[in-house]
Amino acid sequence: MTIVRAAISQTKWTGDKESMLDRHEQFARDAAAQGAQVMCFQELFYGPYFGITQDKKYYRFAEPADGPIVQRFAALAKELGQVMVLPIYEEAETGIYFNTSVLVDADGTILGKYRKIHIPHVEKFWEKFYFKPGNLGFPVFETAIGKVGMYICYDRHFPEGWRELGLGGAHIVFNPNATKPGLSNRLWEVEGPAAAVANGYFVLQPNRVGREDNEYGDEAVDFYGTSNVIDPRGNFVGERGSGTEEELLVRDLDLDLVQEMRDDWQFYRDRRPSTYTHIATPGATS
Repeated sequence: MTIVRAAISQTKWTGDKESMLDRHEQFARDAAAQGAQVMCFQELFYGPYFGITQDKKYYRFAEPADGPIVQRFAALAKELGQVMVLPIYEEAETGIYFNTSVLVDADGTILGKYRKIHIPHVEKFWEKFYFKPGNLGFPVFETAIGKVGMYICYDRHFPEGWRELGLGGAHIVFNPNATKPGLSNRLWEVEGPAAAVANGYFVLQPNRVGREDNEYGDEAVDFYGTSNVIDPRGNFVGERGSGTEEELLVRDLDLDLVQEMRDDWQFYRDRRPSTYTHIATPGATS
């Protein structure tokens, strides 16, 4: 039996970047004290979820993927011997921004990054104002805890990316979120388990929690937390997180379940990609 102890966290915007950074450092330290070998934070973890407005002042939250925030947490990862998934606002070059997750190995090495592919632009999720669509595909990285992939929030509505990560060999996929009540409630319950089952891997989904009215007043949305860890058979590992309160979830992942699920259900063997003619055909938007 190969066990990986994993941690995900959920919190709301404190009102300033420095206290958010300190809070997430403490999450990592608390997780390490409980034996966690990997830590993943929520989407855009050190700021508010600024997508509810279209305001150029939030561009200032962007920084390079090897900038001060990533360097700080890479040093922490090395200190704690902990793999880290860092969902940041990336400035790739002047005026070019991405919604990005940076992956740091347990020795502090920055292994690479994933840039959010699918960018929403609907009421209170005005993300095309802030982000370009990702251009790095769906990389899978060999880490101290195994083969890791990343997907971000709105991406989860698109099964094609989940499958790409599975085909890339992922055993664990982290999907950090900023998800609020509305049309997504039922999807939040089913999409993670469906992806885990269809691809035979663990899915870990941290989500923001609480109302960021300290930033947006009456415009604020109420993120519903309920962060979760899902095994390759689609079962929640332990209880889901609180729907209202900050929380650190630490869960044990039995990685042997990945191969067991893939042996029991030969979804990769029985795929028929040559028949899926429309999936890979560019349409009006590609």
